Amino acid sequence: MAHKPVYYGEYLQLDKIIDAQFPESNKEGNTPAHDEMLFIIIHQAYELWFKQVLYEVNSVIGIMSKPQVDDNAGDMQTIVHRLQRVVTILKVLVQQIDILETMTPMDFLDFRDMLRPASGFQSWQFKIVEAKLGLKYEKRHGQEYYISQLNQKEIDIIKAAENGKSVIELLNAWLQRMPFAEDEKYWAKGESYFNLYETVYSNSLADTEKNNLEFFKKIFYTDAENTGRSLSPKACRSALFIMLYRGYPMLELPFQLLDTLLEIDNQLGNWRYRHINMVRRMIGTRIGTGGSTGAGYLQGAMDKHYIFKEISQLSSFLIDRRKLPVLPGELTKDLGYHF
Repeated sequence: MAHKPVYYGEYLQLDKIIDAQFPESNKEGNTPAHDEMLFIIIHQAYELWFKQVLYEVNSVIGIMSKPQVDDNAGDMQTIVHRLQRVVTILKVLVQQIDILETMTPMDFLDFRDMLRPASGFQSWQFKIVEAKLGLKYEKRHGQEYYISQLNQKEIDIIKAAENGKSVIELLNAWLQRMPFAEDEKYWAKGESYFNLYETVYSNSLADTEKNNLEFFKKIFYTDAENTGRSLSPKACRSALFIMLYRGYPMLELPFQLLDTLLEIDNQLGNWRYRHINMVRRMIGTRIGTGGSTGAGYLQGAMDKHYIFKEISQLSSFLIDRRKLPVLPGELTKDLGYHF
């Protein structure tokens, strides 16, 4: 078939996008506020980026939901690549605050009261991003009103996201099947890597750190269902093994996956931190237009909404690489390049 010419504006639907700004202050009876156009466009840009983040995260969930993720082909590389793209987008979201902060508090007051009860708190896409990554309802700050201002259609979409598989749940399943630290192919019956590592780790602790050994046993041996954690002991053992032996080629991409998830948390934290400072600068201690406590709510969310903190906690159990237990020859062969 002959290719039908594509026109730039039609392809991008620019007539819809460019004509989608309708400042409240321009309506009859109001005094036009110059900075309201900036305010609208910035938030429209945020929502477009949220859509792209969801597109990437959904694709990652799709791959990780396969009966068997192909670690030796393109699956893992694709997962890491797309999550790293999410990190880059989140960095852009943080940088966009620089543009919004060219608006002064008085500029904002020119139109702020016209926005009630609209609020960024009503961004259902952002709530879906959090849910898809793994933020559960019971771990949210401000549960009593986090969906109270949304319409039923958006609430249903968020609930469906919360009930579906999340990245952290799929990560847990993937880590649980990693064989290297405990497979009897490499270790004698009844033995595992962690039998050796616990002894070395214990010996590395200073006298003031001996209580860390109790934490060690809780993380790596206590059933996750009894602790409210997202990662099982087996998954935590696998993740720590990846972090300890990341220099082996077979563990390079798995380590990048863990590190990228931590960076997603880091960038979400940066975004929340910048948002808090901006809100304090703009409205001080006043409540948000949607009725939230403003900066107070944002501070609580920043302190609580760390989705992959269980991965970062594993850094508590790292030791000097020169003291790492020597791995069996067959295992080192399977972890590296061999000819």
